[in-house]
Amino acid sequence: MISPSVHPGSGDSELRTRLSGLVEAFGRPRIAVVGDLIADEFIYGRLDRISREAPVLIVKYDSTEVTPGGAGNAGHNVAALGGVARLVGLIGADDVGRRLKRSLPRGVVKTGLVRPAGYHTPTKTRILAGGIHSARQQVVRVDRDGPAVTRDTRGAVARAAVTAVAGCDAVIVSDYGTGLITPGLVAAIKRQLPRRGRRPASPILLDSRYALLRYRGMTIAAPNESEVEQMLGTSIGDDPKALERAGRAVLERTRTRAMLITRGSRGMALFEPKRPTQHIGIYGTDEVADVTGAGDTVIATMAMALSVGASCFEAALLANYAGGLVVMKRGTATVNAAELLQAVETDLGG
Repeated sequence: MISPSVHPGSGDSELRTRLSGLVEAFGRPRIAVVGDLIADEFIYGRLDRISREAPVLIVKYDSTEVTPGGAGNAGHNVAALGGVARLVGLIGADDVGRRLKRSLPRGVVKTGLVRPAGYHTPTKTRILAGGIHSARQQVVRVDRDGPAVTRDTRGAVARAAVTAVAGCDAVIVSDYGTGLITPGLVAAIKRQLPRRGRRPASPILLDSRYALLRYRGMTIAAPNESEVEQMLGTSIGDDPKALERAGRAVLERTRTRAMLITRGSRGMALFEPKRPTQHIGIYGTDEVADVTGAGDTVIATMAMALSVGASCFEAALLANYAGGLVVMKRGTATVNAAELLQAVETDLGG
């Protein structure tokens, strides 16, 4: 039995009980994850010497790893937290696409993956190298985009998404800017969800890197601060008034139920209509190991929390713990429910 929802300012004991109860309920949710699948390829090696051909490092190759990125990483995080992710998106029949599909864990349902003829999987290749006694550092990243998304391909994904969202407890929309995700596709998804008054009964969470202002009426959107600055053509920095103006502007223009702006070492800020802004300090240290995929962890944690009855504030708190944990791991990493529960118990005096 999950305790009643807490409000901002609740005592540590009450908040710990509530958040722990939510995490312990994470074994139930079914989350549809619709969006851009990206292969995160990591090439590991050892620094050897400076090349005589050009002033560049020579890296002796050790190994290659392919992990799910984009919507795939959001789905991976849902599965790691104990839920079932119904993943919908495009994937190539190429070698990297096959390796990406194999890397998805058992908790990710793959029947919604669409494989168009001639499509190659978008790939971000990171080359990491180090010495024998030093940590490997990223040397360079090479991005290979997929081909342009056609109307027929988008239609096939829309049909797969409509099937996947049936009976789901929450929907994550992951828009990395490939052209697959559009407001029209999201509207088609929303029409398939049961209604509670004027809103869909299941929460819809949006992570859009470049086009957040094109969408309307989502439950929560979770941009980072630099994305907000870019979309509004403004600068926030350490100015709390600028942050407040920006957050309220995006909240009003998108008509979302809540807006969570992630701010790196400055923590998070949660904006809700007719409620004071909630500022959440970072969990853990600001000496991060790797921020790759941290936004996917945040959106997945919020979806899991909302699907088991969390308020937007509670979902943001849990997402803050998960984000603080995942940036201490290298590569495209995940957080599991046991780690999240331990963070809650430790931070709130359990």
